[in-house]
Amino acid sequence: MAANHRIGETVRVVVDGREVEALAGQTIAALLVSLGYRSFNRSKVSGSRRGLFCGQGVCFECEVTLGDGEKVRACVTPLEPGMVIRTDQGEGA
Repeated sequence: MAANHRIGETVRVVVDGREVEALAGQTIAALLVSLGYRSFNRSKVSGSRRGLFCGQGVCFECEVTLGDGEKVRACVTPLEPGMVIRTDQGEGA
């Protein structure tokens, strides 16, 4: 569900336990890349690191976990105020 945000508006979210400010409406993947992340999760089969690949929501390589435990594709999920995001690099990963 797309929220109505004004250009330049920012939101505060938590990434791996760290509160950060981001542009409203940008995707989780865009934020993670801007923070220097290259790996978002690990392969369930080999354990190898996975990150942004297709950028279209097709491959699931960029999957992250939200605070409520829901798994989402970072490349197609827009940021919402107060969102809590956990990657494979976060605590407990």
